[in-house]
Amino acid sequence: MSLKNSYVTSDFIEWDSMLNLVRRLYADGDYRMSLLIACGSFFGLRISDLLTLTWGQLLENSTFALNEKKTGKRREIKINPQLQKHIQDCYHALNITYMDEKCFLSRKKVVFSIQRINVRFKEIKKGYKLKVEHFSTHSMRKTFGRQVVEMAGQNSEFALIKLSELFNHADVMTTRRYLGLRNEELLETYDMLSF
Repeated sequence: MSLKNSYVTSDFIEWDSMLNLVRRLYADGDYRMSLLIACGSFFGLRISDLLTLTWGQLLENSTFALNEKKTGKRREIKINPQLQKHIQDCYHALNITYMDEKCFLSRKKVVFSIQRINVRFKEIKKGYKLKVEHFSTHSMRKTFGRQVVEMAGQNSEFALIKLSELFNHADVMTTRRYLGLRNEELLETYDMLSF
């Protein structure tokens, strides 16, 4: 929770750093956090939607659909084949037997709260020495967006249009601000000056 009148926003993680973190968490036996960060970064869903996912949704097909909690809009997600392998590995490592079980359960067999996940993310940031200032549940969604834009290269404007629709933003400018691209572009203005 942020202090009153303070400006705190989540930051994205570099894609390679995110993948490394997912692998390290898995190797350390923290399968659910490994899976959560992977799914969050590959799907671009809000945490409230990620927490509704079941093993069946992730393992029975290469796509799944859900109605977003915040917007009520239907969204279809395609699961990357390499991510699906990681999901299967986590499924087996956790000895899951019930496909309708929620993926992100605590040891007490209740779905993690967003507050608890943010506490865990702070521990993960410190324990794994992540180079990100504000690491929270929203970081995964921003990591997804930034990677889509970076992978698009010269087609980044088209990628922003697609992201704007995926994120249900009113316009591309909102998506630019959301991903921190607008601020970066404005700050580059100062680099154009010479002394």
